[in-house]
Amino acid sequence: MERKNAWEGYSADQLEELDGLASRYIDYISDNKTERRCFAAAVKQAEAAGYEPLENVVREGRTLEAGSKVWAGVHGKSLILAHIGTEPLEAGLNILGAHIDSPRLDLKQNPVYENNGFAFLDTHYYGGIKHYQWVTLPLALHGVVAKTDGTVVDVNVGDDAGDPVFCVTDLLPHLGNQQMAKKGSEVVEGENLDVLIGNRPLKVEPADDASDEEKAAAKEPVKAFALKLLEEKYGIAEEDFLSAEIEVVPAGRARELGFDRSMVIGYGQDDRVCAYTSLEAQLAIETPKKTAVTVLVDKEEIGSVGATGMGSLFFENTIAEIAALTGLESPLALRRVLAASRMLSSDVSAGFDPAYASVFETKNAAYLGKGLVFNTLQLPTEIVGDSASFILAVHGESMIEAGINDGDYVVVKEQQVARNGEIIVALIDDGATVKRFFKEKDHFRLQPENSTMDPIITRDCAIVGKVVAVLRRVY
Repeated sequence: MERKNAWEGYSADQLEELDGLASRYIDYISDNKTERRCFAAAVKQAEAAGYEPLENVVREGRTLEAGSKVWAGVHGKSLILAHIGTEPLEAGLNILGAHIDSPRLDLKQNPVYENNGFAFLDTHYYGGIKHYQWVTLPLALHGVVAKTDGTVVDVNVGDDAGDPVFCVTDLLPHLGNQQMAKKGSEVVEGENLDVLIGNRPLKVEPADDASDEEKAAAKEPVKAFALKLLEEKYGIAEEDFLSAEIEVVPAGRARELGFDRSMVIGYGQDDRVCAYTSLEAQLAIETPKKTAVTVLVDKEEIGSVGATGMGSLFFENTIAEIAALTGLESPLALRRVLAASRMLSSDVSAGFDPAYASVFETKNAAYLGKGLVFNTLQLPTEIVGDSASFILAVHGESMIEAGINDGDYVVVKEQQVARNGEIIVALIDDGATVKRFFKEKDHFRLQPENSTMDPIITRDCAIVGKVVAVLRRVY
């Protein structure tokens, strides 16, 4: 099956439209290098398109009807946009999902230190990065600091024309013989990705009655000078880093790539390329039949954990609020809405690279310019048969005695009925649960496989599928 190159089919008007989209995308990933900034920019764009905060609608006791546009956020990091359709919510939602966090370095809570006349920031890496790449890049600092006086300061150093930049140091080639003999994953260790921020000492001449702060500055004058500059520009003291969230990212703007300007090179395309195009698609909808929802979330790079990841109940709670504002207030109605919905969950894919052709299967690889990429996980038919299936992450230890552990993934065959004793996924109250199913006289018993836990007894059990396999990481 051969697919034509999309460039060959574009009209002049389509090329102009494409150039506009690419230009806006370059601006988006250049100006918004953290999930907080991506969230704020998306909200600004959405409100310009007529979206309003969901919390305003709830507070004012209004209802939602066809054409209503609302947004909801959590901690300024994850965002849900909803455009109410002409069909009732029970017909299901059309959902786009992508993540707005990207691989990076994060400052530790006590990051500033001095070593032999150099000042550094201590970091740990976030998400999937190749450590050795970070020693080749000029770096910027972006984030927020919650100061001890209660104010919050935005930090952005390294991306304005007059700003300094920072770096992670590396060895000269003729000093790196032992280093170059290591495997690529060991050439630069993750714990060595500390950021160089200064070499100039503060001129200090402490008196006999000098304060502890003055004595510390005399002992570590380069660190002291760096902290002095932070104090002057941002009003930040060293202890303020304890409540800071500062990310180290590549400095500089994204750029068009190639003589033909047919590609984009820049930081943050995992996964803001999908997030931004999902955002544009959501805002371009005029009158949807089914309610259109776009979900832009944090924490995907580290397993979707925490209050701003998809492992939280932010999505379910927001949809419950929307459903209630359209007149659907029962838990069962919410489950029916979710069960009837369809979601396109998007993330970056590896495009075929002829320089590394050996790692691709050419028949099934993604190619630039040849359309959308759809990835599927191939599972043996002996496990799933011919039925539709999905994968669900397991949180908690309720099924450990059945060999299903916290952090495992279960393969679920979609079905709405089950036999007694089968392990199923059911929708109960505020979310999905994996339990062993039993239908008893006037109720259902959802039995955990953990002798320390009690069963769930309910008269209302919506089965969404049967567990047919368990997937587990081995590292």
